[in-house]
Amino acid sequence: MNTPPLARRLLAELLGSAFLAALVIGSGIAAQTLSPNDVGLELFENAAATAAGLFTIILMFGPVSGGHFNPVVSLADASFGGIRWRHALAYIPAQIAGCVLGAVVANGMFSLAAISISTHHRASPAHLFSEVIATAGLLLVIFSLARTKRAHIAPAAVGAYIGAAYFFTSSASFANPAISVGRMFSNTFAGIAPASVPGYIAAQLVGGACAILAVRALYPDVTTAEAAEVVLPHYREQPSADGSISQSAQG
Repeated sequence: MNTPPLARRLLAELLGSAFLAALVIGSGIAAQTLSPNDVGLELFENAAATAAGLFTIILMFGPVSGGHFNPVVSLADASFGGIRWRHALAYIPAQIAGCVLGAVVANGMFSLAAISISTHHRASPAHLFSEVIATAGLLLVIFSLARTKRAHIAPAAVGAYIGAAYFFTSSASFANPAISVGRMFSNTFAGIAPASVPGYIAAQLVGGACAILAVRALYPDVTTAEAAEVVLPHYREQPSADGSISQSAQG
């Protein structure tokens, strides 16, 4: 099968990111409504919905675009040659726009103002350190699976990791610059104040850089074809020397 054209992949990243933001924010609003005054239960409900939903969203859109929905994943994939740099840079605005769209959709589904800027300040040193760890761990999950030819379980593994990271990090594991921007636009349980977002994004980029170094140390022979399987593979067919068709990964 041919690699989908860039426009189709950008649409998949836009829609996948929108579903991701709607999932995170919408489940947070629902949790706050269903379990008022019980933050632990609210967080559990938010985490469970996010973990399950992320699994299915990657399955939906991953075969088209790889299912990144995260600028750090796209940049890391480009650094390993799994996707062209110009394509990674094109993915990023689609991911951000999708997360903003998803925030608006989530607000609308619960009869809230389409846009409400969050007042939830989160950028303490502990929160920022948590984002470094959460993002590094996410990328290690993704790229270790690709390197060891287990990319087919990445949707479940990524969902499980993010669900767990809601609880083992003090920041509730944003681990994604695009979702950090999107969550500014909902003054609800999952929101984040605009003043906290630059620190979160910086911490996520640091976490991504640390993960790239760790992957290169752990798997020094990671190939372009393996990187192209992040988060799910998409391929193009190439004629071999004998005229038959073989598949090669292509970002």
